[in-house]
Amino acid sequence: MKKIAVFPGSFDPITTGHVDILLRALPLFDEVIVAIGENSQKKYLYPLEKRIDWIKRVFKNQPNISVETYQGLTVNFCKEKNADYIIRGIRSAADFDYEKTIAHLNNAMFPEIETIIILAKPELSSISSTIVREIIRGKGNVAKFVPEEIASEMTII
Repeated sequence: MKKIAVFPGSFDPITTGHVDILLRALPLFDEVIVAIGENSQKKYLYPLEKRIDWIKRVFKNQPNISVETYQGLTVNFCKEKNADYIIRGIRSAADFDYEKTIAHLNNAMFPEIETIIILAKPELSSISSTIVREIIRGKGNVAKFVPEEIASEMTII
């Protein structure tokens, strides 16, 4: 049976932290779906199409990584895609507490879906999409925090 994992997030924008977590998770699975959650209540800095394009470009040489979008619960998307694993990266104790709660709730709904938590490398633990967006809004240089393939495009649209 194929081991399929989902790596969910908004990826607004994708960061070097996301890339590191995904590349470290990749050897564990046959296929990883980068799943961009769509939330009509949330205000994004970059349009969905741009985020999809960036992720596809960053992972263009990784045939076992695909990019899809979804609405609703991540576990429902996992069921739809026959994925038995959810990948989550954590940077801090606060991230751990939040992700543990979500993993327990997901497990209560679908015990067959396992959450795999991967610790951020220390040098990447301060990087988040939220911080990167603030640097972009402040017209700062985010080249150290986003994949080099897309760094030149990090401006406010």
